[in-house]
Amino acid sequence: MGLDYYKVLQVERGASDDELKKAYRKLAMKWHPDKNPNSKKAAETKFKQISEAYEVLSDSQKRAVYDQYGEEALKGQMPPPGAGGPSVSSYYGGDGSAFRFNPRSANDIFAEFFGFSSPFSSMGGMGSGAERGTRGSRFGMFGDDMFGSFPQFPVEASVHAPQRSHKAGSIENRLPCNLADLYKGTTKKMKISREILDSSGRTMVVEEILTIEIKPGWKKGTKITFPEKGNEAPHVIPADIVFVIDEKPHDQFLRDGNDLIMTQKISLAEALTGCTVLVTTLDGRNLTIVINNVINPGYEEVVPREGMPIPRDPSKKGNLKIKFIIEFPPRLTTKQKAEIKWLLES
Repeated sequence: MGLDYYKVLQVERGASDDELKKAYRKLAMKWHPDKNPNSKKAAETKFKQISEAYEVLSDSQKRAVYDQYGEEALKGQMPPPGAGGPSVSSYYGGDGSAFRFNPRSANDIFAEFFGFSSPFSSMGGMGSGAERGTRGSRFGMFGDDMFGSFPQFPVEASVHAPQRSHKAGSIENRLPCNLADLYKGTTKKMKISREILDSSGRTMVVEEILTIEIKPGWKKGTKITFPEKGNEAPHVIPADIVFVIDEKPHDQFLRDGNDLIMTQKISLAEALTGCTVLVTTLDGRNLTIVINNVINPGYEEVVPREGMPIPRDPSKKGNLKIKFIIEFPPRLTTKQKAEIKWLLES
């Protein structure tokens, strides 16, 4: 029996391309010979099997032949007589010669996938001096117990020409803010851990606290950028770290641009005779709003300049809009009906 490539990569037979890449990335890093100096020979064998399995399963033609006939067919043995599966044209070359698979160098596959030959330069091994230290940037953990927590942001290593630098793609993360923060403005501090290069070209982990100044009136989707705060790597300009404002729901107010909307329940009697609405603003002030108008369905009371600050000029504000839900009584007595009828007709 030949190798079970699916078992080698620890994936199911129906694994997708993304699942294959994830499995290869994990196992290739684990079994790279330079990471296993004490059992290098065994690691080299395992590393080659992993690379061969990935090369076959990530290629649709090779995978089809392997799924039908196994490793032996890939490497030149004929399928059993009368077997179904891939068409003759997929199993034979255009000139009628049998399909033959010659595995590529495991090192070449690794270098093509990760952009470097060895990520374990301090252990010596396969990579040349120019290749060592070219580890792909891997972003650390945003936040800690003091400052709040953010998830990790891995930045995939990319192939690049050694003589030319390129800018790594921006790393974005959602920054939840409550409505009071966006009304008054606030300061948030985030602790990041990232890799930098020392004078010898080796990576070292440093921690840094980023201070984010949130201005009054900022809206959902506003971006705050910290240029080049991602991981450092040779010939790569570090990624920008970008925080994107996200607005948490509020239990009283709904934001509509620069306006605030709130809903107030009132009785039918209040709708007909007037009412007083008490409002606690986002900055803690108490407003008393007296309404003497008849409040019919769809009525909206507008309180000027009690909405959100306008970002370009926080001294100016939108409006507060109060909408009403009129609660009708479940029943009326005959006397109440007569009195209401008399009132409305008089």
